[in-house]
Amino acid sequence: MSLQQKRIVVIGGTSGIGFAVARRAAEEGANVVVGSSNEHRVAGVRDKLPDAEAFAIDVKDEASVAAFFARVGAFDHLVFTAGDWARHGGGPVESLDIAAAASLFAVRFWGAIGCVKHGAKSIRAGGSITLTDGMIAHRPRKGAAISSAMAGATEHLTRALAVELAPIRVNAVCPGAIRTDIWNAFPAEQREERLRKVTERLPLNRVGEPDEAAEAYLYLMRAGYTTGQVLRVDGGGTVV
Repeated sequence: MSLQQKRIVVIGGTSGIGFAVARRAAEEGANVVVGSSNEHRVAGVRDKLPDAEAFAIDVKDEASVAAFFARVGAFDHLVFTAGDWARHGGGPVESLDIAAAASLFAVRFWGAIGCVKHGAKSIRAGGSITLTDGMIAHRPRKGAAISSAMAGATEHLTRALAVELAPIRVNAVCPGAIRTDIWNAFPAEQREERLRKVTERLPLNRVGEPDEAAEAYLYLMRAGYTTGQVLRVDGGGTVV
């Protein structure tokens, strides 16, 4: 299935994996609409992708989500990559601030649901939705039980929506360690050491690049007989 002349909405498409998806889709002839809560990045993406439309959206505010999709109108594919990646995993359960922990779901889970709620009605026949979770769903670690639960919930949501919204196809991508801007929060010497540690056991013992993760989203948009699936892009992390 070609993406030529398809209208593709990428929420979180101004940086990282989302931007790679938007750029690669545009290169394949798609008409791209990018949404982000960061006004500065929304303005900047218009310079990087001059043929793309770019609008602000706060996925934590349902009125903002509704207004965004009313402005977009009919389209073919929805990709949701938005994430408050700077947030930590919530901390140990015995000392958990439950209200703060609940906020971990605000963008990546409830934000996705809001976009599906208001966007699905405008998806044309043959269209799709692709969500994003993370390898922490499959590789839990101490102090991050809430993040693991949130990521796992996204995978279960994907399967349920594939049934509920059929014939719209609903899938998810589960990225592993991908070299995005979030790693820039660490000083360069610490960044490379952290990346080395998280990838040293992988069959493909290196960090992934945004374009490599983007391939998974492009495939799921094209794959007309694939729904309810989670595609892992993790360098083989779940087989070792």
